[in-house]
Amino acid sequence: MLQLSFVNYKKGSYILVEGNTDNSRFYIIKSGRAQVFTETGILDQKPIIYGPGDFLGVIPCMSGHSQIESAVALTDVVLISVRKDQYPELIVKNTPVALKIIKTFANRTRTLNEILMKQSSNASSSDTLTQLYNVAQFYDQTGKLNLATYCYYQYIKYCPTGEYIESAKKRFIKLKPITQAVYFEIPKESVRKYPKDTMIFCENQEGREMFIIQQGQVKISKVVKNQELIFAVLKKGDFFGEMALLENKPRSASAIAHDDCVLMSVNAENFNQLVTTQPQLVARLTTTLADRLWSMYRQIANTKILDPVCKIFDMLALQVEKEKLVENGNKSYQFELTMQDLMNMCSIPQMEQRPVALKIKQSTMIKINEGKLFVTDCKELVSMASKFRKQKN
Repeated sequence: MLQLSFVNYKKGSYILVEGNTDNSRFYIIKSGRAQVFTETGILDQKPIIYGPGDFLGVIPCMSGHSQIESAVALTDVVLISVRKDQYPELIVKNTPVALKIIKTFANRTRTLNEILMKQSSNASSSDTLTQLYNVAQFYDQTGKLNLATYCYYQYIKYCPTGEYIESAKKRFIKLKPITQAVYFEIPKESVRKYPKDTMIFCENQEGREMFIIQQGQVKISKVVKNQELIFAVLKKGDFFGEMALLENKPRSASAIAHDDCVLMSVNAENFNQLVTTQPQLVARLTTTLADRLWSMYRQIANTKILDPVCKIFDMLALQVEKEKLVENGNKSYQFELTMQDLMNMCSIPQMEQRPVALKIKQSTMIKINEGKLFVTDCKELVSMASKFRKQKN
């Protein structure tokens, strides 16, 4: 039987402290108000006021990482305390709670995407359908023809009278016979195979499904100022595409098969059924979204580091932290990421990439093994990256 406890905080008391490693539980505000903010100023935004029904500390609790925000009681506050292991049972007893958390996560992910783009490339996202053509041209010009072909098709579909329609048609007709692009339209089968370097969906495309990775890896990225910005490389068991499904809005980023992939799609009807019948799967989805949000906070912190070499070390340390390699006892680790992947994650300008790569290769902490990055000392890398961020702050 689910038994939740209540916690009282006096006005002016800290409920959460940014950087604290205590992440064993999250809170639902029963009464009162709390102010939530980042003390390091990572997000460059005003404090947010939370009230009854809102959640505090869900992201660190579900992801297993340190607190990313501080929370102070603006009034006397009564909180409902929920341990992570109680979450699946809470879902069974109160499905709307799970849906609210997931939808809140999706909304915050979209917000952080925008902040990350502004701070990493001084650009805002384009929400026009013309972006489909811009993305197609970018991949066409960079020789990624599978991706270009898919995006040209989507532009033709959604902008039949668009400014670039004739150019898009010509390129699509020429490229389609010589590329491996798949699933231009949503197929009937829920389990699908995507060859390496093919597009699963494109930014600004309409979306009615989310996906679960059954095999392979998927890259989540966005084209900004003629450069590909990588948000994440997801692996087996991860979810993606939930934002468009939950918010009924166009895709905020592209999903690309990083290697040969097998994916299972989930539409809105199936998703609602999952929420009510499979609490363990919903708990897994919540954990995945929490991991992603925590990583985005760290990526935004990475944009504050000015030295490009330090940025690279910090970004790789983030991958170590995401995988909890230090906690799991891994001294060294072989990643599937290339140096180019890391450069794109840090938005290192093309002209700076070669000298930065040469400096990285001189380090004894990072090696290149068959084109992929190998970390020789995970704990030392995380410690060094923490110093970089503290020096900036």
